[in-house]
Amino acid sequence: MTRSIEATSHDTATHTTAASRTDEAEGGDSPFTLPELSRLDEALTMSSRETGLRFTLYMGDLGQRTRSRAEELHATSGGDPADSVLLAVSPGQRVVEVVTGHAAARRLPDRACALAVLSMTNSFAAGDLVGGIVNGLRQMSDQAGHPRGLTTH
Repeated sequence: MTRSIEATSHDTATHTTAASRTDEAEGGDSPFTLPELSRLDEALTMSSRETGLRFTLYMGDLGQRTRSRAEELHATSGGDPADSVLLAVSPGQRVVEVVTGHAAARRLPDRACALAVLSMTNSFAAGDLVGGIVNGLRQMSDQAGHPRGLTTH
């Protein structure tokens, strides 16, 4: 699922790979504040916990072949790629890529990903990068639902 961002470019550093990597924020190289990183980390954690899928976020330049690069990142993101979802955001290129493993794709169809990306790009256009990512993750996790056998109380 590829979508071009119909917005102005955001001033973000490239190669910020994991929202939980708060150690990078202390050095001043991160485009995010510590509260923003915490918010992203919480959204990724909750999406993964609620669905049983592994959600990861890549923020940075994806090169000329954005889809191929996103698929490479998905394959090397750790865990079982079949049950993984990678959200790759390249604000400088105005591109959002969502890569789902084959098991994840059964619970998260292309249409659901497209709607989440549309919501994200609308937030990005309004200047809310973190909010767009958080809301997109929520939409995708809501669509994927709970894994079989998991009961919530």
